[in-house]
Amino acid sequence: MVSQQIPQRYISVVETREVFVECRVKMKTMKAPWTSSCSLASRNNFIYSPRSSPILRLCPTLISPLSLTLHRPLSMASATQSSPQAVSTGDVNSDQNVFQRIQTHQEKAARLPPVEEIRTVLDRNVRGMLSTFSQKYEGYPSGSMVDFACDADGSPILAVSSLAVHTKDLLANPKCSLVVAGDPEDRTDLVITLHGDAISVPENDKAAIRTAYLAKHPNAFWVDFGDFQFMRVEPKVVRYVSGVATALLGSGDFNKEEYQAAKIDPIAQFAKPVASHMNKDHAEDTRIIVQHSTSIPVDSAYILDLDSLGFNVTAAYQGNTFKLRIPFPRRAEDRKDVKTLIVEMLQAGKSQGN
Repeated sequence: MVSQQIPQRYISVVETREVFVECRVKMKTMKAPWTSSCSLASRNNFIYSPRSSPILRLCPTLISPLSLTLHRPLSMASATQSSPQAVSTGDVNSDQNVFQRIQTHQEKAARLPPVEEIRTVLDRNVRGMLSTFSQKYEGYPSGSMVDFACDADGSPILAVSSLAVHTKDLLANPKCSLVVAGDPEDRTDLVITLHGDAISVPENDKAAIRTAYLAKHPNAFWVDFGDFQFMRVEPKVVRYVSGVATALLGSGDFNKEEYQAAKIDPIAQFAKPVASHMNKDHAEDTRIIVQHSTSIPVDSAYILDLDSLGFNVTAAYQGNTFKLRIPFPRRAEDRKDVKTLIVEMLQAGKSQGN
């Protein structure tokens, strides 16, 4: 256990509600290198300091003071957005100032309503962790990685073999859960758990289900093998957590009716081709847009995904990386409109000399 007291100047106060920040700060005053990975949160104006926070974690690792990831809990889209200011090099003169700029920007960045974001993420994903009640080891859960595709109602469809252990488990007890990560490589990203019952697809529905599954898994020729069948996981509750150790800040659940009534964002389907094109051919343009939107002189920016309200990037600043939400000036109507909005944002950035 680290006995030294954390210097007050390294404690950032978060004064806004519903904000989760995971920051890693290098303590230059300590004789031995160590890292304070501290989750600072304010809910209803209560400040959680490193002394009182139950999620303060200390480990013997030395990292740079700006190696941080800032995440805002899933929230309703902001009705109004403040226009970004031109970047002034003189203004960005301290790590604390950069942190505050990131925090302020993220608080105002519009994003989809929680249930729509969850429905969209599940619809765009194709792989998750299935948990079943083990028949071989009674009383213990059993987990396996599975491919899936959501049907029109948002129910995950599985193509399972009669030889698979999870198939035998489901036939004996249909209760199960499917865990899907927004970004499997980032433990602070959105994690969704869908609880439901796995039911064999009726014969008259198989053709439509097969089409929906192959649309997401075009090379899954084995679904026509005799020992395979389709099973639909009918959701009961869909739960989400927006990052590790943030259950009290960015978490919630929706019942079957709320989940199935939610709309899938129409722009998310274009995320991969748009992001790929921008990252390959217009990386500098993305950097200019991010810099203008955040007022932080980022060194580079890489688009991760996008939806009708904006896009998410991994940005670099002085050798450190962090995720940012970059909102569009208005909601995008279609793929062509996404291009129009990106061009508008680029022109605005160039006009400010970014």
